[in-house]
Amino acid sequence: MSTSTLRLAPLVAAALCALSVPAGASSHREAPFITTAPKVDGTDFYLFTSYEPGRSDFVTLIANYQPLQDAYGGPNYFSMDPNALYEIHIDNNGDAQEDLSFQFRFSNQLAGGKGIALPVGSKSVPIPLVQAGPVANVADTNLNVAQTFTVTLMQGDRRKGTAWTVTNADTGASVFDKPVDNIGTKTIADYPAYAAKHLYNINLPGCATPGRMFVGQRAEGFAVNLGVVFDLVHAPAAVITDPSYLGAVPNPIASSNVTTLALEIPKACLTRPGEPVIGGWTTASLRQSRLLEADPKSGLQRTERVQGDWVQVSRLGMPLVNEVVIGLPDKNRFNASAPAADGQFATYVTHPTLPKLLEIALGLPGIAPKNYPRTDLSTTFLTGIAGVNRPANVVPSEMLRLNTAIPPVPFAQQNRLGIVGNLLAGGNDLAGYPNGRRPKDDVVDISLVAMMGGLCMANGTTDALGFGAKCKPSAVPLGATSFKLHDAVDQAVTPFLPGFPYLNTPTPGAM
Repeated sequence: MSTSTLRLAPLVAAALCALSVPAGASSHREAPFITTAPKVDGTDFYLFTSYEPGRSDFVTLIANYQPLQDAYGGPNYFSMDPNALYEIHIDNNGDAQEDLSFQFRFSNQLAGGKGIALPVGSKSVPIPLVQAGPVANVADTNLNVAQTFTVTLMQGDRRKGTAWTVTNADTGASVFDKPVDNIGTKTIADYPAYAAKHLYNINLPGCATPGRMFVGQRAEGFAVNLGVVFDLVHAPAAVITDPSYLGAVPNPIASSNVTTLALEIPKACLTRPGEPVIGGWTTASLRQSRLLEADPKSGLQRTERVQGDWVQVSRLGMPLVNEVVIGLPDKNRFNASAPAADGQFATYVTHPTLPKLLEIALGLPGIAPKNYPRTDLSTTFLTGIAGVNRPANVVPSEMLRLNTAIPPVPFAQQNRLGIVGNLLAGGNDLAGYPNGRRPKDDVVDISLVAMMGGLCMANGTTDALGFGAKCKPSAVPLGATSFKLHDAVDQAVTPFLPGFPYLNTPTPGAM
């Protein structure tokens, strides 16, 4: 047992003792089918206690869709699919089934029903763009396409439970306007001010305190060396195990945008008495049947007609699961599945292939951890860590789990490596991944550390984290080097807003 591990073990035990009283754009084009339907591709899910000053009694939920948006991608840009159902689910009793589901439906309508037209000679002719001039206001008259949405809160089963309409706390309206994407600075001179007009206070059923909501385009907040990682980790082992190279590569997807569904909800409206841990995941669904019109009528959304039941085609809880944990034959199946049925995927977690792929990619045979079944990973992904974010009556299933009783940490003091990084540093930040996920948490590096045995190094020889007796330093060929793994891109330097909706202003299509 190394000296560093000896120092870590009592620190872990002390941290968990203090908590004993109640207090994988990670997902981009991750499965074969979803590449054909980018409008319903969930990219990232964040779940954390709000660290904006004065908002620590709230939980922020951020679901991103439509990956890798090029800001210049006009003229139609990235409106949401009106034939889709987007959902954020919460399990607040640990039974692997949704207790609350926030359902978003979108509508895209031509201005005045027929669109903006201009006089050309003796005729009035519809314009080809989504805007006819500068845009600055909600439902601006220069917008040729009005994007609106509604939100329904389902209590209980997502399809058979009790439905409640989410309303604007200031106006009582149930239809909300979505800002148009950041076309460019000539069309929208001050995008932050324009987007801020679409931040709503919302009323929730049975909730005495209003929440907040923002739905619209945001800058991609996920940092990853995307091309290098999937090109068999096209980087020397000496680089990705040397902390001095962290941040050596600029984030290659930094200029991309995503579409964000962001909610800030009072803790008391998400949790049950006596259980501070909640689990969360996102989904998107399409109708079972689609008929394409050979000769569509004039207007929007006239090319396809849909009918039938909702069919789930996208799912995201813990980051990077479907990219680098689930095997290729089961990726579509995972996207269609519910947490309660996750036993079918257990082998991918207990016997992961990523460490073996890294042996091949790096030309370093024998570096994969030896503690099969990988109880460290099954604990982290499927149950939560005892004393940190495990519900009292947990049913093993994959989702993000957040202990709402653990106080938030200001952005500047957050450890980019979440809980393990905090323990290594001897800090007091237990509010990070895998206890939920904050924008600053470097989930790529954390996942590399976990996959290659960092959790077992932290577990020590006394099973300090409860990962099992086999999960110990002697089962980790990389030893302390497992803590040093990174992808050379630094998540911690990604710019974010200091408060809700946290993700930054989207990159404009033209400056």
